[in-house]
Amino acid sequence: MAVDGPEVAEPERLAAAVAERLPALGHGAVVIPAPGFYRPASLRLEHGRTDPDARYTDWLDTGALNREVLGPLGPGGTGEYLPVLWDLARDRAARVPRRPAPPGTVVLVAGALLQGVGLALDVVVHLRLSPSARRRRTPAEEQWALPAFDRYDDEVDPAALADAVVLADHPEKPALVLGGRWG
Repeated sequence: MAVDGPEVAEPERLAAAVAERLPALGHGAVVIPAPGFYRPASLRLEHGRTDPDARYTDWLDTGALNREVLGPLGPGGTGEYLPVLWDLARDRAARVPRRPAPPGTVVLVAGALLQGVGLALDVVVHLRLSPSARRRRTPAEEQWALPAFDRYDDEVDPAALADAVVLADHPEKPALVLGGRWG
């Protein structure tokens, strides 16, 4: 499962809240923050620190996320996954050991720009912010990335692809809209 949304919508927070409730339903849960699978700075920032096109296409290592998490925890997988690949603060491999996950564990990948990039996902929840809400809630030093999210909306249309959409313009008043097979 993916919890997809811009950082200001706090997808990791929602993923953690869902994961907290799953054991009561008989499922283990693992939250995988997408930034733990960002590429090294030399690749991610090759075109500069504030390139919105690079933010859109070059930051997430989808191959590694599929290979190290989604494949091993999917049908026929080994059941052992890598919780994080890259340490962004040190810009080097995280060097954490693989972890076992019991059968039936729900994997929640949380982060931005997760749809339409070839991730093996069964369910997607998209935290939708209107462009004006993104501008309003994004700190000034991160506004350079806003065109990446506009492009994502235009090219991928994540709200249309998602199984569920949380309208998150007003964080104190989210609204759930079911889509896909549940709508």
